[in-house]
Amino acid sequence: MSSQQQERPVRPVNSVVVPYEPDIAQVQLARLGRHEVSERWRAVDRSAHAPHIVAVPGDDGEDWTAAALVTARPGTAYLKIVDAVGDVRAAVAAVVAHARSLELAQLKWEGWTASPEDAAATGFDALSAPLARSVGADGPDAGYVRWLGDGVATVPPYYGQSTHFTCGAVIALVAQVHAGVLPREALDRQAELTLWRDATNFMACEPVGLGVALRRARSSSQVTVHLDTDRPVLLDHCQENDQEWRALLQRASRTDAERVGVPVDPRHLSLTGIREAIGRQEHVLLLLSLAGMQGFDVPHWVLCHSVVPGAVVIEDPWANAATGDTWVDAHLLPVRDGSLDAMSTMSPDGFRGAVTVGHPRR
Repeated sequence: MSSQQQERPVRPVNSVVVPYEPDIAQVQLARLGRHEVSERWRAVDRSAHAPHIVAVPGDDGEDWTAAALVTARPGTAYLKIVDAVGDVRAAVAAVVAHARSLELAQLKWEGWTASPEDAAATGFDALSAPLARSVGADGPDAGYVRWLGDGVATVPPYYGQSTHFTCGAVIALVAQVHAGVLPREALDRQAELTLWRDATNFMACEPVGLGVALRRARSSSQVTVHLDTDRPVLLDHCQENDQEWRALLQRASRTDAERVGVPVDPRHLSLTGIREAIGRQEHVLLLLSLAGMQGFDVPHWVLCHSVVPGAVVIEDPWANAATGDTWVDAHLLPVRDGSLDAMSTMSPDGFRGAVTVGHPRR
C-alpha cells in the first residue's frame, strides 16, 4: 500500500513558521553545517512564491535543530519543501502539521538533499523522473509527493515543453499517453513539434485549431472544443495587419472542425463542467493566463486530469526557473477551484477556451 493510501502517524513537533530572510537563514544553516543549502536558497528570487521557513527550535528557543524552506505557486493547494536540514524527519513532520493547518491537499519535496529513505519514512512517494524539462528550466533529478487527503489514482508522465510556444501540443500528447492511446516512448520532441505545426496559429495554439489537429492526428479521438466566443482569440498582442491573417486562419479552423467532425460548443465551460468531464475520465486541455501563478499575463495551456476536494490537479508543461519553480511544482499541481476559474477567464472579454478529449471511438 502506497503512502498516498496509508496515513502515517506524525509525532507532535514544536515548530515556528517565519518568513524567509536570507541572512538570518544563512546564519542558522551555518550552525547546522549546510552552507551549500543556503547558497541554493539564495540563488534565485523566490519572493513570488511566498517562501518561508518551518523550523524546529532547540532547547534554548533560539537556534534551530531542524528547518525546511517551503514555497508554493500562488492560488494553489500545496506546499513544496525545497530542502529539509538538521533533524530532517522532525522538519518534515513540522511542515506536515503546517500544511494541515492551512487545509492544503498536498506536499511536494524536491530531491536536492532528500534521501529516498527519509522521504518514505515521512509518508512521501517518489515522483517518476520527467521525460523532458521545459526550456530554460532547472530542477532536481528526483522529487516526492505526499497527499494529505484524497490523492490521484493514475499519474501522467511529466514532459516539459521544449519551446516557449508548444504548451498546447505537449499537454495534448500527455493526455493521450495518460489515456493509454499513445505509448510513453512516443512522447518526444519530434511528436511535440509535429503536433504544434498542425495546430499553430503562429505561434500560439488557439482552441479550435488544437482540437482539429488532435482529431487529425488520431481519428478515433473523441474531441470537443469549448469556446464561448465567436471572435478570433489570442490576437490582442499582435499588430493589426498580423491579426487579420491569423483571424483568417482561425475561421479556416472552424471550417475544418465541421469537416472532420469536431464540435465547437459555444457554451461557457464552468468549473463544475470541468470537474464533471474529469469524473467521466475525460481530459481537459484548458487555456489560462499565467498572471495568477507566475505574474505575467501570457496565455498558456495546461492539462486538467484529476480532482481532489477543493482543487483540480493539473500538469503544467512549463516551470519558471527564475523563481525557483521546477518540474516538481508543475507536475501533479493542485490548483484551487476559485483560482483556476479566475486564471482561465481570459481577457479582454472573459472568454474560456478548452478542449475535452474523451475515450477513443471503437
